Amino acid sequence: MYNDPRFQIAVLPGDGIGPEVVQSCLLVLEVLRERLGGISFDFRQLDGGAAHYEQTGAVFSDETLAECRKADAVLLGAMGLPQVCYPDGTEVSAHFDLRMAMDIYAGLRPIRAYPRLPLVLADKRAVEIDLVVVREQSEGLLSSHGRGTLEDDRVRESMVVSRQGSRRVAEFAFELAGRRAKSKRRPGKVTCVDQANLLASMALFRKVVSEVAAEHPEVEAEYAHGDAIATNLVRAPWDFDVLVTENALGRLLADFSAALAGSQSLAPKADIGDRYAIFQPAHGSAAERTGQGSANPVAQILAAALMLDWLSDQHAEPRLAHGARILERAVDKAMSAIWPIDFGGEDGTAAITRAVIANIRG
Repeated sequence: MYNDPRFQIAVLPGDGIGPEVVQSCLLVLEVLRERLGGISFDFRQLDGGAAHYEQTGAVFSDETLAECRKADAVLLGAMGLPQVCYPDGTEVSAHFDLRMAMDIYAGLRPIRAYPRLPLVLADKRAVEIDLVVVREQSEGLLSSHGRGTLEDDRVRESMVVSRQGSRRVAEFAFELAGRRAKSKRRPGKVTCVDQANLLASMALFRKVVSEVAAEHPEVEAEYAHGDAIATNLVRAPWDFDVLVTENALGRLLADFSAALAGSQSLAPKADIGDRYAIFQPAHGSAAERTGQGSANPVAQILAAALMLDWLSDQHAEPRLAHGARILERAVDKAMSAIWPIDFGGEDGTAAITRAVIANIRG
C-alpha cells in the first residue's frame, strides 16, 4: 500500500456529449479526492475518437496509445459519430480499436434499477434488477470488425472462439460472481448464454465455461440459449446475477437489460484485461444533444467508481474501494432527489453534477 499514492489516469473525452459528461466526472473525482486522505489523480487529457479521425485520418495517435499503456487506468467519454465511417462503411469506434490494441478481453456491464425513476416493467420487483453482463471481447463475431472480406456482392466475416479466450472470460465471470455473493450476502450465480445448439463455436464456449464452473463449486452455474435468455430477461430480470457470453450476443443483452432497468444513461462500462483497463459510459455520443447541457453524467460517474474498484484491487489500496462506495451512494441519493431530463424531468448535466457533489460532501 502506498503512503501517498498518486494515480495517472489517461482521459479521452470522446465525441458528442462525451466531453461534457467527462468534465462532470472529473469535477466529481476532484471533490472525492478531498475525502480519500492523501490519494490524488493526475488526469492526462488525450485526443481520440471519431472527430479526431475525421480531422487526422487516425482514430488515435501512437503517442496516445503509448500514454494509455503507461497510465494506471484509462477513462473514456462517449465515442463515435454515426456519419464518420471507415471506408468499409462501418462506424469509427476508438474504444474498440483501443481495447484490441491493449488485449482487453472482459467487457463488464453492471446494470441496476433506481426505484424513483420510471421503469419499463410494471412488476414491482423491477426495482430489484441488479445484474452484470460479462462479454468476451477479444474474439467472437465482433472481432471481425474491419476485417470483412468483400466477394463481389457478398461480405464474409468470421466468428472465432478459442479455448483460451473462453476460459479467461469464464474465470473472470465466476470470480466476479463470488465477490458479488460475499458483498451482497446471497448465493452467486453465473448464467452462460450461448447458441450451442446451432454453432460449434458456442458449443466450445459452453464446454469451457462448464469446466471453469467445476472449479468454482461455491457459485451456481446454469446454461441457456440467447433467445431463451432474452425472453426470461423480459419476464424476470431480477432473477439474474452474472451473465457470461460471446461478444456480439453480450452487447445486445447488455443494452437490452439497461433499457429494462431504466436507461443507458445510468449504465457504466468497464473493459478489463490482465494488464490494462478502460472505463466509460455504455451510452452513445448523442451528438444531436451536444452543448445543450442536457446530458446525464451518471453513467460516466459510475464508470469512475468501477475504475476506483479496479485500481483498489491492482494496488491493494482500500481507500479507493471506499471511494467507489462513496460515489455509488452519492449517485443513489442524487437519483432519489432529482429528475433527469432523459426521464422527462428538468435536471441536466450541471444539476445532476451538483447533486452528486453535495452528497459526496455530505
